[in-house]
Amino acid sequence: GIFIGIAALVALISLGEGLRGAILGQFGFLGPDVLGVQAAGIAYAGPPGSGAVDPLTEDLTDKIRRVPGVEMAINRYIETGTMEFNGHSDIVFAWNIPEGKDRSIAEEMLSLKVAQGRLLNDGDSFSVVVGNGFTDDEDFGKPVQVGSTITFKGVDFKVVGILQKEGSFIFDTAIIMNEKVLKDNFRRGDNTVNAIGIKAEDVSAVAGVKERVEQLLRRERNVKKGEENFTVDSPENTLQTLDQILFAVQLFVSIIALISIIVGGIGIANTMYTAVLERTKEIGIMKAIGARNSSIFTLFFIESGFLGLVGGVIGVLLGAGIALGGAAAGRAALGSDLIQAHISAWLIVGALAFSFCIGLAAGILPALRAAKKHPVESLRYAK
Repeated sequence: GIFIGIAALVALISLGEGLRGAILGQFGFLGPDVLGVQAAGIAYAGPPGSGAVDPLTEDLTDKIRRVPGVEMAINRYIETGTMEFNGHSDIVFAWNIPEGKDRSIAEEMLSLKVAQGRLLNDGDSFSVVVGNGFTDDEDFGKPVQVGSTITFKGVDFKVVGILQKEGSFIFDTAIIMNEKVLKDNFRRGDNTVNAIGIKAEDVSAVAGVKERVEQLLRRERNVKKGEENFTVDSPENTLQTLDQILFAVQLFVSIIALISIIVGGIGIANTMYTAVLERTKEIGIMKAIGARNSSIFTLFFIESGFLGLVGGVIGVLLGAGIALGGAAAGRAALGSDLIQAHISAWLIVGALAFSFCIGLAAGILPALRAAKKHPVESLRYAK
């Protein structure tokens, strides 16, 4: 029972911590002074905002720029399509970077840094920067390099830079192009945007900026408070929400695992009661030659703890195997590195210490029974 419960806890916590770290990697590159506006709606397939009944429009960005406390607001266009390279093709997405004076602020806001080549310049018509995920040969047979020509939705582009690896699909598997290039080639005549990125003048102003932007959008989109058809959120809030959901799931499964551990503790207690009964003669002999009650108690008490520890060792090994195997299977099935297992030293030590303590607790009553046995009665019982 103990090893099953410990295995469940180790596997659950390992996968939970790995998933938490992976989610943090998806959003952690964005600063605490960044907000994102998105129209409400569910995109079952496609980029954010594509499922909205009432999508955001470009004119809102100019109005948001005039909100007190806003340093910059940029349109986010996200285009999904087929990328072709080296005779292979795959579905990827492209997004824009603004030109002019907003470029450097946007690059800083998004923490854009290249591992090879350079970032985009104003006037780069058919040049793109690609994510680091394209540098392996899994999808296209050979790595994309600086100077390579790729085709996106039938248009040829030259790769001028490759981003540093971020551990985020938002960057690692994306094509980045100038805003004018993306609009002219793929969104001509379309004045909608997938999202609007906002950078506040100061971290302390984020809450006020969020409230003022929400007021503006309610007025512009003619909706009342509580009936918003849009969201204004920060990566930090998104992470907190995801963390709360993950914690709730972990708590629920942990309660089930704890029940298994308690059952295991009862099993250890039964085992120790049997051991006391079978070793009655041994207890009588030890007491007859001068062993104290405290010595008898300690003997059975520690033995019970080690029984729990053995279950803990088996549980840790089994749980680690389940976590690593489950994460590998998940990555293979989903084709994503989002599912990870993080087995830390504190988790192993904590699981072993916890199982040892459960064993000790289960052995208290059997050890007390052994310590209270009368030596003469014990020797007589064993005859």
